[in-house]
Amino acid sequence: MGQQYTELSDRHVDFIREQKIFFVGTATADSRVNISPKGMDSFRVLGSRRVVWLNVTGSGNETAAHVQVAPRMTIMFCAFEGKPVILRLYGRARVVHKADPDWASLFPLFQPLPGARQIFDVTLDLVQTSCGMAVPFLRYEGEREQLSAWAEKQGEAGLRDYWERKNPLSIDGIPTHIASKNLLPDG
Repeated sequence: MGQQYTELSDRHVDFIREQKIFFVGTATADSRVNISPKGMDSFRVLGSRRVVWLNVTGSGNETAAHVQVAPRMTIMFCAFEGKPVILRLYGRARVVHKADPDWASLFPLFQPLPGARQIFDVTLDLVQTSCGMAVPFLRYEGEREQLSAWAEKQGEAGLRDYWERKNPLSIDGIPTHIASKNLLPDG
């Protein structure tokens, strides 16, 4: 059954590496709770209490808005193959935008993804495992390429325009600072 840890073990890190998807949960004190699925080989473990993940352009930007107000973040992995396991990482996150000094050292940790807009740097304060016996078996068939193709077609200027039009506020009206903090080389 469920167990709690103060940090990631080698076993936890191995489990994370095997997963193709993870889920991110955030909220402010009075916002809607946001839960987002993430994939695209966008997660890295930097230490037993530190993880980072690369966020790409999407229809919303709830996670960035929430974290800049209330830095709590929960990340969940669950096994869709093999032994039933759910792994939750609880911690405090910060948003790293392209204009932030840490972008230059963190971004090279990932394969470049078209539409990359933020990195979330998370310091863990609790790691929890629980059974995943109610999680169904699902088979991985491959990555979806539509988002990358769309972002490549937009180009830098098109992405900036999209961020300004579609990503400046959360659904609850919380600023994301996407345009001002993601100054691209030509902007």
